Amino acid sequence: MPFYQSPQDVSAFDAKFEAQKIAFAPITFQVARCLLKFGILELIDAAGEEGCSLEQVKDKTSLSEYAISVLIDMGLSMGLLWQNDSQYRLDKIGYFLLHDDMAKVNLNFVHDVCYQGMFELESSLLEGKPNGLKVFGDWETIYPTLSELPEQVKQSWFEFDHYYSDHAFGQLLPLIFKSDPQHIIDVGGNTGKWALACTGYNTDVKITIMDLPGQLKVALKNAQEKGVGQRVNGFPCDLLDESQSFCNGGDLYWMSQFLDCFSKPQILSILKRTAKSMTSASELCILETYWDRQPFEAGAYCVNATSIYFTAMANGDSRMYHSKDMLSLISEAGLYVDEDIDEIGLGHTLLRCKLKPI
Repeated sequence: MPFYQSPQDVSAFDAKFEAQKIAFAPITFQVARCLLKFGILELIDAAGEEGCSLEQVKDKTSLSEYAISVLIDMGLSMGLLWQNDSQYRLDKIGYFLLHDDMAKVNLNFVHDVCYQGMFELESSLLEGKPNGLKVFGDWETIYPTLSELPEQVKQSWFEFDHYYSDHAFGQLLPLIFKSDPQHIIDVGGNTGKWALACTGYNTDVKITIMDLPGQLKVALKNAQEKGVGQRVNGFPCDLLDESQSFCNGGDLYWMSQFLDCFSKPQILSILKRTAKSMTSASELCILETYWDRQPFEAGAYCVNATSIYFTAMANGDSRMYHSKDMLSLISEAGLYVDEDIDEIGLGHTLLRCKLKPI
């Protein structure tokens, strides 16, 4: 990407200030969250051009003058607010923090899922284990235990996961069904959102979801509640168990925001077993957010930050990949990319893969 190919054009003075922002980042994050949580940004935004005084904020919140003042003063230093005389007004960064859905989803995910566990990033990097996960339970990885997470944590996790995938569905469904698949194997189907989207788009397609039993229970219940239980079936399996075979007979194998949950050797194993279950007429569609394919710097920033969640919280050895890494693994597994489409949804890439000719 162009913004990584040369040093930043920034003065030493500004670079030093940016370094201080990093040093205090955990504090500024919590200040921003509290300004949102206690409705202070919302109050100031509602005041519009007139602005809002500290007394006016105090009258409409449960916080003390002291608490409001330390939050607002830091908000000024963070560029969330600006002040004219005694009146506070929302600045552009504060506006997007308050109104942008992506910022809201990311902030809740970081606070509820990642924040406490990130203290263990150092040990996670050294040991290759998600040591931060111990704040929620004594588990090896987050995936089999998603249903056991505290309710607020679980909600923020799924909102984060679904936010990025849901924005891609509108573009994806016509692309997926242009080959008229009759049977789709949804590998790592999670709560079944993609399966429900497919059955809603096409009245004939049948879906088999491959996933852990706990996830399958939720997905199949959702399918039943939506009235498509007869067309959505489950295939319980541990995708990391190399002795377990994959579901055969699929016209199209689907992996959405799935392979980033695994290390390179694990991805290769999954792709090889997928290839063995495919026929010459089958195809594998992989949807991922690769950090090098993001159209904007903000996207690459978010994607690379998500890699750190995988390191400390999810499994200790997976990440958001560079597209060249994934392309290499696909080829090594005996597949080739027949179609490569960027800028789907919020920065996704769709890779349509087929078996290499023998």
